[in-house]
Amino acid sequence: MKRPARMEHLESLIGFVAACAREHGVPPKIVSKIELAAEEALVNIIRYAYPDETGEVEIVCGQDDGAFTIIFKDWGIPFDPVTRPDPDTHLSLAERRIGGMGILLVKRMIPEVRYERKDQANVLYFIIPEE
Repeated sequence: MKRPARMEHLESLIGFVAACAREHGVPPKIVSKIELAAEEALVNIIRYAYPDETGEVEIVCGQDDGAFTIIFKDWGIPFDPVTRPDPDTHLSLAERRIGGMGILLVKRMIPEVRYERKDQANVLYFIIPEE
């Protein structure tokens, strides 16, 4: 599925991811986690990948080597969320730097998250092994 990276498409993009997960037999409890993590990833793409223009986001999902895989692809500013340092959750809210909680949530909800910059695109992988 490919759509403009705009907030009005967020619900349909998340719906696509959830439907694909259900079609591939992902348990409902895991689908809920995938939806939340997908929302975080997509909001980051929509808000930050294309600061001066509207671009696109593409989502592909399916089974691959015993795991359900979701691929998010955008052609915006290079950004690797996987190597970003996690926020220090032991600090008080006043002491923490702004940002990073959504990425931390994704890392905690999805068993394996990978990133690569490929052909001028950000490619983010969510990999959920079969249970």
